[in-house]
Amino acid sequence: MERAGNIFLVGMMGAGKTTVGRLLARRLKLRFLDSDQEIESRCGVRVPLIFEIEGETGFRAREAQVLAELTALEGVVLGTGAVLSEDNRRRLAAHGTVVYLRARPEDLYERVRHDKNRPLLAGGDPLGRLRTLFSERDPLYRSIADLTVDTGRQGVNALARQLLFKIEERWKASA
Repeated sequence: MERAGNIFLVGMMGAGKTTVGRLLARRLKLRFLDSDQEIESRCGVRVPLIFEIEGETGFRAREAQVLAELTALEGVVLGTGAVLSEDNRRRLAAHGTVVYLRARPEDLYERVRHDKNRPLLAGGDPLGRLRTLFSERDPLYRSIADLTVDTGRQGVNALARQLLFKIEERWKASA
């Protein structure tokens, strides 16, 4: 499929943005980017350390700057969870096809429970924290999504195929 457009994968931590994004980018012959990885690359440290030093507010400022630059590019698949800021949501919606990878908090917990690189889950009751974050963010993701796909328990290859089909259909309809 030839199409020079951006695809922005949004969703909660553990939804599959990076894994699915890499597969989609490969199949569409586009470049894959991850906003958190870009922030880490620029800062030279992992996200948890940025949270520790600068707090969530400092991290969100960095996230907004990186997102402004990445959404200005052409022909990328971008994985990001950056929807808290209205400016971020506006940028995503204006510069590409936004795909919300939606997963239940219980499924997200199973995927990220051993990951120590999740500062928002530090402390007690990570499942409860995921449920709270989901209830806050789900409406934001939905508000900008051109497509919503429930990731459920399907494998990443099946999910990528399903997304490719939906994206192709969307692009054909808008051509």
